[in-house]
Amino acid sequence: MPTKLLLPNRYKTIGWVILIPATIAGLLLRYYDFDANWIHARVFAIASDGFLANAKYFGLVDANITNTVVGSLFIIGAMLVSFSKEKTEDEFIAKLRLTSLLWAVCVSYLLLLVAFIFVYGSPFLDVMVYNMFTVLIIFIVRFNYILFRNSKSISDEK
Repeated sequence: MPTKLLLPNRYKTIGWVILIPATIAGLLLRYYDFDANWIHARVFAIASDGFLANAKYFGLVDANITNTVVGSLFIIGAMLVSFSKEKTEDEFIAKLRLTSLLWAVCVSYLLLLVAFIFVYGSPFLDVMVYNMFTVLIIFIVRFNYILFRNSKSISDEK
């Protein structure tokens, strides 16, 4: 993976600062029905529909944008963490980054395939929402786990 496409290392810290609170807020939103009613705005929407209403296209809608803000912050933070250089970016890191990305895509789509086969009705919508984030989550977890495991084995050899 060409390192010229990666962000400088300092963005990784910024990414973690954004990602961790966004993850906590996302979990609160999902599992504890936390909703910030004050994050309500009139926003531009490419497509929207209300309950028992006709669909609207390319117009302004009144919406609670809590999910939008939290989801956007999660994606921005995860991308900054995922695509920032390590302090020492060498061939091993480049290969690890590439294999972790391939592994994350394969696992994510395997999970999606299992969901297509075994999940029906409205729970499938939850699966699709989670699937938006799984590639980045799996990549970050696998990349950092192997990096940690490798650094630990190197320090054990010393």
